[in-house]
Amino acid sequence: MKRVFTLADRSWAGSCVQYKWQKTLGNYIAVAGPDNSVKIFDRHGQRKNELTLPGRCVGMDWDKDGDVLAVISDKSSSIHLWDANVNKTSQIDSGMRDQMSFILWSKTGLLLAVGTNKGNLLIYNQQTSRKIPVLGKHTKCITCGCWSSQNLLALGSEDRSVTISNQEGDTIRQTSVRADPADIQFSVMKTDERSSPGQSTVSVAVGKKTLFLLNLNDPENPIELAFQQRYGHIISYRWYGDGYILIGFSQGYFVVISTHIREIGQELFQAHNHKDSLASVAVSSALNKAASCGDNSIKIHDLSELKEMHAIVNLDDETKGLDQLSWTDDGQLLALSTQRGTIHVFLTRLPILGHSCGTRLAYLTSLLEVTVANHVEGEAPVAVAVEVEPNFIAVGPYHVAVGMNNRAWFYALGDSGVEKLKDIEYLGTIASMCLNSDYAAALFEGKVQLHMIEGEDQLEQKQTKLFPDGDSKERIISHALTNDFLFYGTDSGVIVCVLVEDWQVVNEYRHLVGVRKVFPDPSGTRLVFIDDKSDGFLLSPVAVNDSYVEIPSFSPTITGVLWETWPADRGVFVAFDDDKAYTYAMHKNTIYGPRVEFVGSTKLPFSHKPLLLYNGELTCQTQSGMTSSVALSTHTFLTHAHTPSPPPHPPEELSKQLTQALMLKRFPEAWELCKALGTVEGWTEMGRSCLVHIEVDLAIRVFRMSGNVGMVMSLQAIKGTEDISLLAGHLAMFLNDYNLAQDLYLQSSCPSAALEMRRDLQHWDSALMLAKSLAEDQIPFISKEYAVQLEFIGDYVNALAHFEKGLTHNNKFKEHDEACQGGVARMSIRMGDIRRGAAQAIAHPSRILKKDCGAILENMKQFSEAAQLYEKGQYYDKAASVYIRCKNWSKVGELLPQVSSPKIHLQYAKAKEVDGKFQEAVQAYESAKDWDNVIRVLLEHLNNPEDAVRVVRETHSIDGAKMVARFFLCLCDYGSAIQFLVLSHCNDEAFQLAQQHRQMDIYADIIGLEATKEDFQSIALYFEGEKKHLQAGRFFQKSGQFSRALKHFLKCPNTDDNLAIEMAIETVGQAKEESLTNQLIDYLMGESDGMPKDAKYLFRLYMALKQYREAARTAIIIAREEQSAGNYRNAHDVLFSMYTELQTQKIRIPAEMNTNLMILHSYILVKIHVKRGDHLKGARMLIRVSNNISKFPSHIVPILTSAVIECHRAGLKNSSFSFAAMLMRPEYRNKIDPKYRKKIEAMVRRPDTSEVEEDTTPCPYCGFQLPQCELLCPGCKNTLPYCIATGQHMVKEDWSICPHCEFPALYSQLIQLLETESVCPMCSETVIVDQVKKISDCSHYLQPDVLEH
Repeated sequence: MKRVFTLADRSWAGSCVQYKWQKTLGNYIAVAGPDNSVKIFDRHGQRKNELTLPGRCVGMDWDKDGDVLAVISDKSSSIHLWDANVNKTSQIDSGMRDQMSFILWSKTGLLLAVGTNKGNLLIYNQQTSRKIPVLGKHTKCITCGCWSSQNLLALGSEDRSVTISNQEGDTIRQTSVRADPADIQFSVMKTDERSSPGQSTVSVAVGKKTLFLLNLNDPENPIELAFQQRYGHIISYRWYGDGYILIGFSQGYFVVISTHIREIGQELFQAHNHKDSLASVAVSSALNKAASCGDNSIKIHDLSELKEMHAIVNLDDETKGLDQLSWTDDGQLLALSTQRGTIHVFLTRLPILGHSCGTRLAYLTSLLEVTVANHVEGEAPVAVAVEVEPNFIAVGPYHVAVGMNNRAWFYALGDSGVEKLKDIEYLGTIASMCLNSDYAAALFEGKVQLHMIEGEDQLEQKQTKLFPDGDSKERIISHALTNDFLFYGTDSGVIVCVLVEDWQVVNEYRHLVGVRKVFPDPSGTRLVFIDDKSDGFLLSPVAVNDSYVEIPSFSPTITGVLWETWPADRGVFVAFDDDKAYTYAMHKNTIYGPRVEFVGSTKLPFSHKPLLLYNGELTCQTQSGMTSSVALSTHTFLTHAHTPSPPPHPPEELSKQLTQALMLKRFPEAWELCKALGTVEGWTEMGRSCLVHIEVDLAIRVFRMSGNVGMVMSLQAIKGTEDISLLAGHLAMFLNDYNLAQDLYLQSSCPSAALEMRRDLQHWDSALMLAKSLAEDQIPFISKEYAVQLEFIGDYVNALAHFEKGLTHNNKFKEHDEACQGGVARMSIRMGDIRRGAAQAIAHPSRILKKDCGAILENMKQFSEAAQLYEKGQYYDKAASVYIRCKNWSKVGELLPQVSSPKIHLQYAKAKEVDGKFQEAVQAYESAKDWDNVIRVLLEHLNNPEDAVRVVRETHSIDGAKMVARFFLCLCDYGSAIQFLVLSHCNDEAFQLAQQHRQMDIYADIIGLEATKEDFQSIALYFEGEKKHLQAGRFFQKSGQFSRALKHFLKCPNTDDNLAIEMAIETVGQAKEESLTNQLIDYLMGESDGMPKDAKYLFRLYMALKQYREAARTAIIIAREEQSAGNYRNAHDVLFSMYTELQTQKIRIPAEMNTNLMILHSYILVKIHVKRGDHLKGARMLIRVSNNISKFPSHIVPILTSAVIECHRAGLKNSSFSFAAMLMRPEYRNKIDPKYRKKIEAMVRRPDTSEVEEDTTPCPYCGFQLPQCELLCPGCKNTLPYCIATGQHMVKEDWSICPHCEFPALYSQLIQLLETESVCPMCSETVIVDQVKKISDCSHYLQPDVLEH
């Protein structure tokens, strides 16, 4: 907000002044100080006049039009009037005896109200010079008043009353108030419904504390509003908008309230605008703004958004404080008076005057300053001081012109600065002016004067011309000037293009109605004009045929057009009104021809006038004398395209930007957007746009990106087409605009392409019409295709006609003629000419035609002819079916061997059954695979149950099984009946039959896996009733009732004991219930009947329950019992199986189990070594067994005897002696085999203690050397793994395993063993030498803690 000037006078110094702006125009400000004068200044601060008064000015006011200023003083009864139009002063005698205190002009008429100190009133009518004195209107001084728009006068007086009077001075209403009234105003309260037109509410500030509202329509119920004490007293208030009041308070508060009855008493807005004090508030309806002053500052708010501060002006030099604020009616100037007697005038709104030429702008920046700028080319702005406040501005490449009325001032823009050239007076008031580099064109009073800007006066007169020439009655409404052309439009609709160089008319275009405005592009090759109907058109004035296009979506409110000045976008222009800018793009070369496309609209900020469009950015002039940039919403894609790393946008936004770029034909930006979007749809949209704009090469690249191979190949095929119409026709066809494509093809050098297209599209009507003029030889072929389509849609009459037209009777087209003949046959039948159609179909070589005609005849209920055609066409199933419909059974019988349809066989079978020919019926039913009827006839009519049973078993027919079951039931063969009832899923019936005839065992065996739990329960309950515990338990188990199953298994007598216990174990394993487990364990331990059962059952129970630790302990006990009984192999197998199971479950092996298995395995190895003749290894194993002889109680003597003999043989004399000495004990001596006794006694008598020393090998864990058969390492204390082939401890370097049980074996020894043996000594599985592999890394098998100690 700019300070324009400051008014100060020596006589005003130190005191407050009164001032009043001229109403409406705001050209003058009248100021009264304490010096008995009123000084009048113009809007630029220049003093125009001074009124000398007999005393101090008491009041002054301008009339409604701002023509007359009325002033009253304190020492005179005269009213001083100053006429602004003629600058003359006059006086009127008021006739009042007392001093005048108040003066006010009416808002609507020339009525002047004057009040006095004693409460008298004078109403003066300036028009008639009539004075109406009203004495005693009030009893004390009239201090304030206001006229309404209906010429009612409200007055406030020191007598604390408010009167409402009419224009005759008659009192209509009088109201008392609590304190002195001040600042009376008329307005309209905000209500839901407008009860009466006009200003019906009087507001008055009472005692500076409350606001009193009197509604004249409801005078008995006035409203008085009080405010918070902290606000201070009311300084002033203003009405605005729809019944809102803005109030300023002394403590700096700025408050807005509503007078709507629902909102009264509520503050809509409150701001502490000034810290210490507030002096005044003002409202400008023209600007829609409010201002408050105080604390050396002015603060301006936008009334539409009060929370936002529009501007703040600080007045640091004003130390005494501020006084009154006042706006001109047009809102351009804001005056502020101060306590020290100065008035500051600020420019708050400038007339929006501006013009552009290319990228150069000229616009008004102050009342007497024009700024010329070229931001695009980086030129510094130049301020031009002008002599008058201009009405128009024009700018050219090198000049700027301003003017008002009929006078214009020209300035040259040079490198050294601005130079005033001259001023010119024209023959009339200038409406508008345009400049180019050499000429100026001024429009005034319907004519355009074209003249040179610079040059000698005489030369300039020669270089001047007036348009239109001669006596033409046409009035020019608008004009425009480019570098080469002058354009003007007239009220009769003529647009004239004049070549400036020789001033000759180049072209004229006549429009239907008057042309209001013309806007050529910078080159003058295109021109937008707006006619009197507010429609917009784009004209090419230099074209031969005056081609013009109506602009779509052209708003009737549009006031101007700007062409894009960015060189690459010459076809884009913007049309604008007060609120919006509408973007359009003119595309010259499209498949549709030249066209204008509406791209979109952009909301303009309030009071912004566009001056320049450059690359999607509007430069606008604002009320504040500044320029502002507005980015068009239709060019948002530029932010993405021109930003090095643009922020990510949502796909919807990118898609919208892509559409904008394509509408503006900005293909490089569109390409980048498609890449960012990354969708096939985006590339396809761009590709279609390229086709519209006949950009074939780019379209190929785009469709290649979208992966549309077909489109790429099609475009490459037409790429070299030189005929533009033919090329456009192809592209229109690719875009599915076939009518346009046809028109373009017909305009091209290859019109037959239109026929080809219609044929490919199957548009046969159009194709036939084109063929008549382009290719008559194609008519038969098109007719045939058209006939096929007509037949499909049911238009048989026209189809027949076209099939007949399609016949060529030329052997070259035999296949085509046959197709037409077939069509004639079909259509003839459909049209009712059956004989002709059938004859043609029979004569025709096609089988399919016979089938089609047969189907038509069948639908027409012509069965005999239909069957005949089917038979001729060798469609035997169809023929037989139709013969059946006409009951021709003999024909059916003839065709039956060639018929494959079960349905026909079935119909034939039923017919034969009715005739009593049952064997033939059975054969036909079998051919139809109707097994139920086969079974039925075999049982009921042929009494052949064997075949019926065979069929049931083969086909698993449920209904057939039921029939067989009923048959056997009649024969009292209950077992067979039950079997077939189960086959037919009649389990309930089968159960009842079994129960009834005590055949439950058969039923139970038959029912198998298909039975449900309920079926198993029924069987179990039956056996429970029969006291068959084993069977009852078995079926209770299957039904999931484990508790009942176990109860019955445990009840089984001893004969069934073994099987019952096995099933009890299985049941408990499935149930996994602790109570059942404990019950069975008690039974097995003998706690329930005092008879312990074999431990193997307990072992199996633990295995079934997957309680492997308990199973392992039980296995050890079982093995011990087997050992005690001498069944060493059984004991070995029990321990081995348990060992492998624990390993599988990854449970540690008990040490006792491992030791027992090792000892038993050593015993088994003895026989193998002795058998192979390896007595030393046998002796070593016998020594190990004999050292644990207590584990072999049944064979102590034989084992020790064998140990003595084998040790003696192997040279282990000391070991042999020690075992012989054991045998000499009394308990063993008598049990020695007599043939060895003497020999053993001799060994004891003559002992030989020599012993072959045992070889040592390294420990696989720590490498300590220890005897081969030693299994506990003294070095690392580990129990060593032993070889299953020799019983020796394992060695790392000679490691292998059994491929089945994975027990370790010395590789060399196992290979030797397998030369004579074929099975693994441990698991007894067959092993082949090739299966054994030497293991180089045995660390996996050397885990020291695998045993449980």
